[in-house]
Amino acid sequence: MWQKLTYFSCYHPLVVEYRYFAVLWGCLVTITGTVGNLMTVLAFATDPCIRTRFNVLIVNLALADLLYCALLQPVVTDSYLHLRWRGGALGCRAFGLLLYVSNAVSVLTLCLIAVSRYLLVQRRSTFERLFSARGLLLLLPSTWALGLASFGPFWPVYVFMPLVCTCSFHWTRGRPYTTILLFLYCFAGLFCVGVFYLLIYRRVRLAARAVLRHCPSRRSSRMKVAPAAGTEDDSGVSQGEPPAHRAGTPPSTSPPSKTPPSTSPPSMTPPSTTPPRATQSSGGDELKRVTRMCFAVFLCFVFCFVPFLLLILADQRGRAPPILYMFCASLTWLNSCINPLLYAVMNPQFRRSYHLLLTRAFSPLGRLWRALRNRSASC
Repeated sequence: MWQKLTYFSCYHPLVVEYRYFAVLWGCLVTITGTVGNLMTVLAFATDPCIRTRFNVLIVNLALADLLYCALLQPVVTDSYLHLRWRGGALGCRAFGLLLYVSNAVSVLTLCLIAVSRYLLVQRRSTFERLFSARGLLLLLPSTWALGLASFGPFWPVYVFMPLVCTCSFHWTRGRPYTTILLFLYCFAGLFCVGVFYLLIYRRVRLAARAVLRHCPSRRSSRMKVAPAAGTEDDSGVSQGEPPAHRAGTPPSTSPPSKTPPSTSPPSMTPPSTTPPRATQSSGGDELKRVTRMCFAVFLCFVFCFVPFLLLILADQRGRAPPILYMFCASLTWLNSCINPLLYAVMNPQFRRSYHLLLTRAFSPLGRLWRALRNRSASC
């Protein structure tokens, strides 16, 4: 029995005090991540404005984070609290598999989000074909199937790792397969995502310069009523554009009217309340806003995982202090709970949906409080 407990132990004199911070941090991640990602899924299910094709990718990312926050993070927190694994060998293998499947789905979904944004600004027809309703029905389950197929063969080598006080695949026993997978998912995948966002940034800048170059003069805009803004699709890009500014469309060359000039005073047509420049750039502003939000999600993923990955690569012999490993591992927990906060800050639609969900959730408590207050006042 003692040998079994020692085998699953991560006790070290340097981490005895650190575990209290890790437990507090783990509880915060569990509560915030579970509530935030669950609200993201409920917002998609209940709000028609959120239920769009692009937000299906956001929900897939939220489901992967919800799996970690609601199921895996409490187990990790318990391990730090007792400084040992209490789930047995079979539970350790199941935990390791679910952990890496969740991370793989997150990376693959980030790649799909970056590709969808790039195709949206560069190959709109390809975007409509690849990310149609039928295409998403194939793409999203494929992320989970690919993650399971990638890390399922590691089942025999999922063990308890004392340096991070959790279960993972053995860092040396599964080589070179583990090294290839980590390179593909973590470095090649994230590098490709960064390249796509760089291409998007260049394309959006070129489009913004083109709009400024072809913007009509203020004098001519006063003589015309501004066209109505086009409706926006689920990706925030205007589907309609002013006819006078479509690429390749020459200005109107209709002959002037032969009606003699009238001697009556000209009619005072009120100018449009929507500036033409704002009308033309509304779709572009929406595209940039949503793209900034997606890029912020990607940057948070890089910030959370890269320090831990670099530590593993730099410390091949395991000479770094255990507290450094545990701190870098604790930093990765943040990735699963921070995305809903980014959606609330950077997306007005998600912010409004979150507000409605919270209002509905706390309305029974408000009614109960008012009933109790009225009863105490009558007594």
